[in-house]
Amino acid sequence: MKRSMILGAGTFALATAIAGFAGGYLMAQKPISSETVDSSAPQESKVLYYRNPMGLADTSPVPKKDPMGMDYIPVYADEAPTVAQGERKVLYYRNPMGLPDTSPVPKKDSMGMDYIAVYEGEESGSTVTISPEKIQLLGVLTSPVERRVLTRTVRAVGTVQVDERGQYTLAPKFDGWIEKLHVNTTGEPVRKGQPLIDVYSPELVSAQQEFLIANAGQQRLAGGSANARQGVASLAESAMQRLRNWDIGEAQLERLRRTGKTSRNLTITAPVDGVVLEKTALEGMRFQAGDALYRIADLDTVWLIAEVFEQDLALVRPGQAVQLSVSAYPDRHFTGEVSFIYPDLSPQTRTVRVRIELPNPDRLLKPAMFGTAQLAAGERAPVLAVPDSAVIDSGTRRVALVALGEGRFEPRELLTGRRADGFLEVLEGLGEGESVVTRANFLIDAESNLKAALSGMSTKSAPAAAHDHGEHAGPGHAATPTDADAHSAHASHAGHTVPIESSTDAHVGSHGSSEADASPSDGHDHENHATPDAHSGHVMPDSHSNSHGGH
Repeated sequence: MKRSMILGAGTFALATAIAGFAGGYLMAQKPISSETVDSSAPQESKVLYYRNPMGLADTSPVPKKDPMGMDYIPVYADEAPTVAQGERKVLYYRNPMGLPDTSPVPKKDSMGMDYIAVYEGEESGSTVTISPEKIQLLGVLTSPVERRVLTRTVRAVGTVQVDERGQYTLAPKFDGWIEKLHVNTTGEPVRKGQPLIDVYSPELVSAQQEFLIANAGQQRLAGGSANARQGVASLAESAMQRLRNWDIGEAQLERLRRTGKTSRNLTITAPVDGVVLEKTALEGMRFQAGDALYRIADLDTVWLIAEVFEQDLALVRPGQAVQLSVSAYPDRHFTGEVSFIYPDLSPQTRTVRVRIELPNPDRLLKPAMFGTAQLAAGERAPVLAVPDSAVIDSGTRRVALVALGEGRFEPRELLTGRRADGFLEVLEGLGEGESVVTRANFLIDAESNLKAALSGMSTKSAPAAAHDHGEHAGPGHAATPTDADAHSAHASHAGHTVPIESSTDAHVGSHGSSEADASPSDGHDHENHATPDAHSGHVMPDSHSNSHGGH
């Protein structure tokens, strides 16, 4: 009975095995739908690299922690920029501060600023394209290029001076003594013919006596010969002319003829109307011929000697109207005109003197006063002009940014002319009706200069350079991590490469050692993978089949 039970149990086990094998075979032959696979084994996104959690320019091909213990953030393949149909293709990303650093993927610089995308079609030419949001953020303003009359006011500082043509110095032509002063103060106004001083001179008395003797002889020889009368008349006229040459007035000479008596003192009168500026005459003093006793000036017309800068000299011409203001009379303006431009230039101040004539009937303008002259310069014909804030002057060239529309801006080199009233004349480079940037143009010009510098780089060399930076990832450099890079960075040492197998658990190296694939969830520390050691690329298996970088 035992034997029959053993045979029955064996037969049942064999039948069960055959049925199970047949069922497994049929299940293996049945096709599995894609829906079942998709639902049971969802595909995970591909990790490109891991970036610094604080936004620093530091990446890693493997999981890593920063010095504060924070895990690096994975960047997946589906997060990389994709180009939809109709959208522009992103070639690469450039440093926002203009440094020669590019990246094929989005990243941040050391200050946390996003790298700027460079699209296809923007890598050549000097045109700059800016988004509407950035235009609004920068506060870009534009102004049209149009024709206008440029009137520039030239300002010059000068001093009031005496009209040189209205000055007179009283210097007697004979020796003598001052008996009396009729004008004995400086600054006193005088009129022409007004007595100034009484003088005594032996020469004057002798000349008077000669005239009287000649005049008396002429009367006595009234019935004599013609030659005798003519000789006496000549002597009388000679004595009278000598007195005239000594500036003796006609009134005194007439009195001398009428009375027939000599005068001990003779009066010297003012030769012109004016003001006594200087007086050296004192009562009782002796003077010699040529000594200056008075200096008189006519102040009804004064000069302003203004200092005009060299760059403004072309705007000044004789006959130009001038307005003068002085601090003594802030509510009044004096008018005049340019009468002369001096031919020399001061090497110390780089200015040219300009003479301006000013009427001064009230004598409010005093010599040596400071004044500010305003000269209206410019032509009445309209010229093509732009606001001076639209022109960027580098010292060697002048550039304006032309707004082309749709956020596009083009730098133009200009040939400029006169500057007046906040506008600058444009001779070449712009056309009437175009728009130029008047605000934030320095930022756009910097963008254009950077773009022109990068235009020499080919579109292929930029991603290649970024890939080269990825091999030496560090602050300020972009990394180009891939799955192969993530493995090869830990599998190469001294020129030996560990081939990567498609198996799930192990990688077999050129040294014959096997290595279990470590994952972030296995509970082991992976910080050694990110340590920049000289031999961090050589992977050594341990007794637990866990990978650790470096030795």
